[in-house]
Amino acid sequence: MITWRAGVVVSLGATWPGAAEVTVELEAPVGTATAGDTVRALAFTALVGSPEIGDRVLLNVSALARGLGTGGYALIIALPDRTPSDPPEGPGHLVKARYTPLQAMVLGVDDQESPHHGLLRDADDLGGLPVVVADLHSALPAIVAGARHAARGAGRPVPRVAYVMTDGGALPAWFSRTVAGLRSAGWIDACVTTGQSFGGDLEAVTVHTGLLAARHVVGADLVVVAQGPGNLGTGTRWGFSGVAAGEAVNAAATLGGRPVASLRVSGADERERHLGVSHHSLTAYGRVALAPADVVVPLLEGDLGARVREQAAPLAQRHRLVEVPTDADLLAALAATPVRLSTMGRSLDQDPAAFLAAAVAGVYAAGL
Repeated sequence: MITWRAGVVVSLGATWPGAAEVTVELEAPVGTATAGDTVRALAFTALVGSPEIGDRVLLNVSALARGLGTGGYALIIALPDRTPSDPPEGPGHLVKARYTPLQAMVLGVDDQESPHHGLLRDADDLGGLPVVVADLHSALPAIVAGARHAARGAGRPVPRVAYVMTDGGALPAWFSRTVAGLRSAGWIDACVTTGQSFGGDLEAVTVHTGLLAARHVVGADLVVVAQGPGNLGTGTRWGFSGVAAGEAVNAAATLGGRPVASLRVSGADERERHLGVSHHSLTAYGRVALAPADVVVPLLEGDLGARVREQAAPLAQRHRLVEVPTDADLLAALAATPVRLSTMGRSLDQDPAAFLAAAVAGVYAAGL
């Protein structure tokens, strides 16, 4: 259920495409905050408008009340005294976040009113396009860094990359500073939001049409499929939003793409089920993915490397295991990414294996 609070904007913070950060003084307590305390809040400006100092705001503070990982934000539902103007009339009938108070009507790339509808109406083939699948949003910049590093090392142009965002995590792509930073730096050429996610450069009804749009509309050389930030896990084998990575493998293979599975790896996670190869990767690729994929296994040093190879070995029953070296140059390439690298609260220095495992998937895919 939703926990509601009201407050007043007392300062403005960072902005990035589609989002504005503000500081709000609360009118009533929530969680550990008392009335008069301030909290960071995020407004998705296309939905609620752009807050200004002195604006009264209505907040969704459910995640703050429970201490969940939303980046520490309350989310602005409305500016009750200053509602945004209606958007200009235009084409499109795809409703995302359907039947919620903030449902958004968008023009889908596959919509009948889309200029790309004719192109996608009978599209059915990715033509061998490499599709790298990951279960965490934090893998996205590392995969792209690896692909760019490999291309430059081989004397080839860097690949044109499309990010296909699934709806297992955040629904608005605007929530992701990673996407905004990678778009701004030219590291990804388009974000395609699929399913119930929205706010990308292109909107699509399904992962399938999102992939086809990446190939035929964006003209991508490489696609990365992953959920938005803020995944949901329950500590159970099947109750994790990233299990859908296996379905993305199936979608890529069904459409004639080249699915490449990126393993979720950690050398620093204190939970046994996530040390080495996460049990979520083993479930998604070992149980959910019915089509064969190239599973990229990072060659790491020491006991962690041996553990990763041993854990990944059973995936060879259905998939092709591809071992890719990691080295200091790849680590340096990761350190040079234009966005902050963070996974489960850990940085590149704190858990290099996590990012190296994602990067080698990009290295491998860039050579296909």
